[in-house]
Amino acid sequence: MKTICLYFEIHQIIHLKRYRFFDIGTDHYYYDDYENEHSISDIAERSYMPALSTLLDMIKANDGFFKVAFSLSGVGMEQLEVHAPQVLEKLQELNDTGCVEFLAEPYSHGLSSLVNEECFASEVKRQMQKIKEYFGRTPQILRNSGLIYSDDIGLQASQLGFKGMLTEGAKHVLGWKSPHYIYSSALAPNLKLLLRDINLSDDISLRFNNKEWSGYPLFADNFIKEMADQPQEEKFYGIFMNLNAIGIEQPLSSNILEFIKALPACAKEKDIHFATPSEVCAQMPSVGELDVPDTLSWMDEERDISTWLGNPMQREAFNKLYSVADRVRIADDPRINQDWDYLQASNNFRFMSTKPSHVGIDRGIYSSPFDAFTNYMNILGDFLSRVNSLYPEDIDNEELNSLLTTIRNQEEEIDIKEKEISRLQTKIEKIEAAESKLRDKIDQKKPRSKKSEEV
Repeated sequence: MKTICLYFEIHQIIHLKRYRFFDIGTDHYYYDDYENEHSISDIAERSYMPALSTLLDMIKANDGFFKVAFSLSGVGMEQLEVHAPQVLEKLQELNDTGCVEFLAEPYSHGLSSLVNEECFASEVKRQMQKIKEYFGRTPQILRNSGLIYSDDIGLQASQLGFKGMLTEGAKHVLGWKSPHYIYSSALAPNLKLLLRDINLSDDISLRFNNKEWSGYPLFADNFIKEMADQPQEEKFYGIFMNLNAIGIEQPLSSNILEFIKALPACAKEKDIHFATPSEVCAQMPSVGELDVPDTLSWMDEERDISTWLGNPMQREAFNKLYSVADRVRIADDPRINQDWDYLQASNNFRFMSTKPSHVGIDRGIYSSPFDAFTNYMNILGDFLSRVNSLYPEDIDNEELNSLLTTIRNQEEEIDIKEKEISRLQTKIEKIEAAESKLRDKIDQKKPRSKKSEEV
């Protein structure tokens, strides 16, 4: 049975304000509040709300046939809480249908998986906790920022307990293989890999409204037919994109919502079904391991990490930021932690990119990559000073390592206790359910009163 796995990413850029060299040491607030409120309110009105309302209507109209998955960055959820809570409320409505899955991802939508395993694990756990608070579910599938993946990252995902991970169906990795199968991680065979179909996903997210594209106009029946015409043994079709592709990248005037609405009916005609990533992992076996020694992503033609770390400016900013990762964890200061999340976000490094790209970069307040680098480094200079004031640089590595070991041990103890609490809660629920059944049986066997017999 052929299956479509439809997934949408929701992340909101945190816009930095213009920050001069002379602000270092005097101004510790780095954000453009007006632009942040304006941008997310605009996206919520033009994209998120109409798209989510349409998806909810589709679920209700198709009686469990249509299913969809989302992931939300922690910083994106923070912005939605403040400026567009109606989006989170709509997502909770979708969650109540039972036809939606929420995935794990790094809290900051950052690049910590490339440099600091402990930072990455901490971020993922924090985002999972926030998802649990809103939707009552613990994510089973991981989606890294930008679909970043490598064998080493897959191994860590498996160690964190994930059943599967989403990544890009890049040609330079697949070679002769097809993205329409389920693969497993080379270093962690129990971790299944769900690959994005680049052409089908980009047909919607990048080309749908392009009148010069040879496939224009794209109709739902033709889109589904392209899957149906593939060899019968190619059963998996990962359609992964940002949610703002609906309404922003592809304006509502392009009839993108009508196209999305028509997909379930066209799929039914071709006996193609929808499934969430967890369902795919449970139902479809892996056909073999996929070797990914070098890091890949869903960005640009190269499908690598060069869009974020391709030039010396980006690498300098990245290395300086993560040079204090362990000190930030030890300091555990609320204000520092929030700035740490926002400064990690991958878009900060993308703004510094000098690569030519077929996908345009909106640099916001920045006139050039160098301008973006200069502004970010001014902010980073102030941030590093604040971190070092809490945990000075002159503290030697031996003491730092000792503190980190203590923190790791405490985190492990907390994890063990949380698992034990969860086990006990499950046991109590079972005991209460058994007790309730026993009471019902006793009540049924009780003799009726004389009064009721006389009646």
